[in-house]
Amino acid sequence: MSQNTFAASARVLEEIGVGPVWVRRHLAVETAEAEAAATPVAAAPVPAPQRAAQPAARPAPAPAPAPAQDDGLPPWLNEMSDADMAPPGFMPNDDEDDEPVIRINPAIATMDWAKLKETVAECRQCGLCNGRKKTVFGVGDEKAKWLFIGEGPGRNEDMQGEPFVGPAGKLLDNMLVAMGLKRGENAYIANIVKCRPTDEAGKDRPPSAQEVASCLPYLQRQIALIQPTVLVALGKTAALSLLGLDPATPVSKLRGTVHRYQGLPLVVTYHPAYLLRQLGDKSKAWADLCLAMTTYADTTD
Repeated sequence: MSQNTFAASARVLEEIGVGPVWVRRHLAVETAEAEAAATPVAAAPVPAPQRAAQPAARPAPAPAPAPAQDDGLPPWLNEMSDADMAPPGFMPNDDEDDEPVIRINPAIATMDWAKLKETVAECRQCGLCNGRKKTVFGVGDEKAKWLFIGEGPGRNEDMQGEPFVGPAGKLLDNMLVAMGLKRGENAYIANIVKCRPTDEAGKDRPPSAQEVASCLPYLQRQIALIQPTVLVALGKTAALSLLGLDPATPVSKLRGTVHRYQGLPLVVTYHPAYLLRQLGDKSKAWADLCLAMTTYADTTD
């Protein structure tokens, strides 16, 4: 295509609302010079012809894809679709004031994977078993270096028996990809409790201290079997349950510090479901994950 033809085509595309046409810098300069040479110096501007009225407005063209970020941030910080919105009425939190009643089956500490899964599936240690459809044991690489721990199953997880499968799960998967990880590959995902906690109206709620105490030995055995390098607590319930802190402690007070759990480094960040409601905190979550990656690198050097 000649330069004059290309320039004419660009003007036509711009006139019908499809442009601009992006060209290489040297071609753009040559095209501009060719147009300048072909235009008489004294020529008066010709007014654009009036277009006939249209019966309906032409829909605006779809926006061009956003350019790749050059600030080092992963796409999941900014990408969001309607399907990524959190279900109404649920916000991970923990306002339980009861003292935990710890029930520990000594046999759990010696179970292998098969026996542990069987025991969890049949567990009736607390009242959560009465309303569950499926227990949510955990999923991933059983020799993973990364262990991500959430609060407890929601509706989708209760139906499918796998943690983080709804909109929050999609966001968590994007977070893993940004870290160079993938669900099932060098990453394991589990929850503080294995059954879905619901209130009297059937809506999701945080687990009680007693429910956490009844279920925590299962997670402790998973940690012992996996032997991860770094733990990442996703949200307030997970962080406070593992660290044994006051229920009033906010996640913001725990961020930016490498904690220890059973001798393992533990980094606290926001729950993905919370991030779906508070999009402005996604950059803070990425900073937490960067801290976790730095901790991992320092630990494995």
